[in-house]
This record gives sequence, structure tokens and C-alpha cells, in this order.
Amino acid sequence: MIQAVLFNGNIITLDQRRPRAQALAISYGRVVALGGNAEIQRLAGADTALVNLDGKTVLPGLTDAHLHWEGQARALRSVDVFELPDKALALERVRERVKETPAGDWVTGQGWAQEPWPGRAFPTRGDLDAVAPQNPVYLSAKSGHAAWVNSLALERAGISESTADPEGGHILRDTEGAATGILLETAMDLVSDMIPKPTGEQLADMMAEAQDQALRCGITMIHDFDEPSCLAALQILRERGELSLRVLKQINQQWLDAAVDSGIRGGFGDDWIRIGALKLFADGALGPKTALMFAPYQGEPDNFGMAVVDKEEMVEYVSRASAFGLPSSIHAIGDKAVHDALDVFESVRREEASRGEPTADRRHRIEHVQIIHPSDVGRLAALDMIASMQPIHATSDMGAADRYWGERTAYAYNPRMQLNHGARLAFGSDAPVEPLDPFLGIHAAVTRERNGQPAGGWHPEAKLSLHESLLGFTQGPAYAAGMEDRLGKLDEGFLADLIVLDRDIADSEPEEILELKVLATMVGGQWRFRDFD
Repeated sequence: MIQAVLFNGNIITLDQRRPRAQALAISYGRVVALGGNAEIQRLAGADTALVNLDGKTVLPGLTDAHLHWEGQARALRSVDVFELPDKALALERVRERVKETPAGDWVTGQGWAQEPWPGRAFPTRGDLDAVAPQNPVYLSAKSGHAAWVNSLALERAGISESTADPEGGHILRDTEGAATGILLETAMDLVSDMIPKPTGEQLADMMAEAQDQALRCGITMIHDFDEPSCLAALQILRERGELSLRVLKQINQQWLDAAVDSGIRGGFGDDWIRIGALKLFADGALGPKTALMFAPYQGEPDNFGMAVVDKEEMVEYVSRASAFGLPSSIHAIGDKAVHDALDVFESVRREEASRGEPTADRRHRIEHVQIIHPSDVGRLAALDMIASMQPIHATSDMGAADRYWGERTAYAYNPRMQLNHGARLAFGSDAPVEPLDPFLGIHAAVTRERNGQPAGGWHPEAKLSLHESLLGFTQGPAYAAGMEDRLGKLDEGFLADLIVLDRDIADSEPEEILELKVLATMVGGQWRFRDFD
């Protein structure tokens, strides 16, 4: 039975054998035929839904290959301090939320960054105390690797002058040893663990809102890096019959024992929710200057960043995960962190080879690869690794990167370099670190500009073509998820995951990419969002 026929369209398949088609037929959630209008319309039966695209453009559904889904869902209900140009504006938004929050209850927010602020200095607990004297406040930085808290939050967490830094974290202190209110890396957990968690049902409600946002952006699959509470809420959403996105769920470091003991292997699950890789952190991030570097940050001769998990421990984790059937994914932003991660994977690849396992059996990834040492450029390809990158980070971070890394930025945020060496690319947003919108990432990859600056693009030699960028949001993530035989392009037998655009993206000027409008999103042969007749 043919469920639906979409005809009179401009269908960009991303299939080399047949790049374009006018029409396609769908049966039981899969594409069963593509071709010209007449030949495909002949397949329609009495109960087939006929959809006249009237010349609209169709693309395969887009995947966000790196985000924090619970974080994104919760951010929609938190105080929005995302990239505000002035600290005073952030404080005013906190003040407004405090007015509607009972005394003693937590106020949370996300997205501040000191880089755009005059002086670029970290804020302090005193700033927040002035606007929230009776509410504990926790604001995560845009990078996700720092938190800004007030005195009451520090008190709730029991942080005093005698509190030691946790392993892989740092409590910033003033000259007298008192906590300033800025927590880096694992030190953030000292406070965040005090914040009451939403129930699974409440989190599922939040995810329903975030899912609607994702579908309206043309996203049909996500690769999530949050905690098991995220997986539990996703299952609740599915039990309700409301899950409309496909999910690859990664397993964070502290849950490896539970995964191994349960016998879970990579790929466990189905086409809606499946297990991905073990997730580790090699270092921090550029914003708080905790990304681990070979050479110090410019102007800070003693700051080389921070290792969150050291190399020897990473080898143990990745080796164990691989032996039990799980690939691994390592967050690595600084060039030393990327180098260490590559050393880890090189060691484990030797173990896998000794067991006779092809590299495709363990689809290992490095997340971000924001800066790489020149001697390491070709190693991801040599090890058959996936470079999981976020093009939007290049245009968001370029100013800070120039200030702190200087000439080293020729090797920063550079998917072109990886592609030229033969590495596989999978693109995402890192939401809520960046906005949940793949077209922002496509635009950044193609132009290397933000608001038209710098003219011609930041390190323009790193630009990608539109086709290469689209593959980074489709076929690259499909391969990373072990679903390249049914996702990433429109072809017979592939899942009917697609989006409808108001114009031909291939005929649009690069600066027009941000003006494109997603008119509809289909997942599994069903319209999950539709805004055209």
C-alpha cells in the first residue's frame, strides 16, 4: 500500500546516483520510489495521500549530531542570558525572574559569556547577591564549562574557604581565598547537584516543547550527550506516543559500569532510540580558558588549560568500552586534548585490530576538535575516526580564538582540513550552547561569517561547499549512528525522514541560507510539523 505520494517538487536526494527527483512515494514509513511526476503518481491508490509540493524543495531530514537534549529542554524554561552584550542586562533578567520566584527557591539560567562584556572579566557572586538576596542562583555559561552562582548557592553547597577543588574542576577565589562565584568544570557539580531535579514526567513535558522547536528547524534526529534522566524522559515521551525525533543516546563516563553490567552494546535499541558511544571529557572549553593546550593562552603564560580526565584513565575507559562492544566519544577542544584523545584511540585501535575487528565496528568520535596541532591533522582519518564538529562555533568563538590562540587559529574550527585528509564529519549545534538551528551551522560552514563579518570569512580557506555542509548534517551523522543504510539521503528503502523548504537551497546565495524557511518536517512517513496546504 502506498501511504503518500509527494509530487511536483524539487527533491534534493543527496544520492549521487540520482541527485534530484520530482516525486517520491512512501509506504510504511519508508521511501519506496523516486522519479518523475507521472511514473510516481501512477503508484497511488484510492487511499494514498497526494501532496502537491508546487515546486517546493525537499531535503533529507537533518541531524544534530551533538547536543544536550535535557539541557535544551530545561533551558526553554530558564532565565535566558544567552550572549547578552552587558552584565547589567543579565542581572536585570535575573532580577525579573526573582520577582516571580518564592524566597528560597532556585533561580537558574543559561548562556552568559563574559567575552562581549566591557573588560571581559568574570562576574562575581556579589553581582548576583544584589539582585537575588533570598534565592540561590545558578547560571551556566554559554560554553557549559563554567557556572556563575551567588552566595546563597555557595552556602547551600557548603562551599567555603576550606573547600578543596574537585578532581577536574576549579573554584575561582579572591585574594583572601573566598569563592568568587565562578565554578569551572567539575566544580560546577558542587552546586548543580543541589538544584532539585524535575521528575521524568515534567522533563518529558519540557522535551515536548523542545521537540516542537527542533522539528520546525528541520531536525529529524539528535545525538544526545546528557545524563540517564534524559533517556528516561525520552522513553516517557515515547510511551505517550509523542516522540517524533530519532535519538542516538550516548553514555557518560560514570555510567559505563552500569552499561557493561547490563550487557548493552553500541547500536542497542531501534530506529527511534538507540545507544551510541561512551562519552568522556579530555578538557574544558575556550570561553573559561580551560581547553587543554600545548602552548599557553596568549597573555597568560602559566595557563595551559585543564585536563578533566587524564590520558591514562581515558585509555582504560575506552579500552574497556570497546572490549564490551561500545565505541567511544571524547570531548576534546584544545590541541593537547585532541592529541591525547588521538593517542588513546590509536592505542585502542591496536587492541581492536588484534581481535580482528574492522574499524567500522567501533565508530569512535572526537567531539569538537576545535583546535588541532599541525602534526595531528591527518590522524583522525588514519584512525578512521569521526570528527564531530559544530560549524557555528567557528563564527561564535572567532574573536576569543584570535585573542587567546593567535596564529594557531589556522588550525582551529577547521572541518575543511579534516575533510581534505579523509576524515568523516558529523555536524551539530552543541545546543543549548548554541541555538538549535542547523541552518545557522550550514551558513557558518559555507561563509565563515557572522552578521557579514569578517568580509570573505574568518580563515576562508576552511569554508565548505553547500553540498559538503549538508552531508555533515545528514550522511555523516547517519554513519556515526550506524544507520547509513537507512538514513542520510532519500532513496528506495530509506526511512521517510524529510523536510520541505520554501525555496531551493542550492540556488540560494550563501547569505540567503539564514532566510530559508522550513515549511514541513516528516519523520517516519508522518508529518510532524506542516505549515503549507
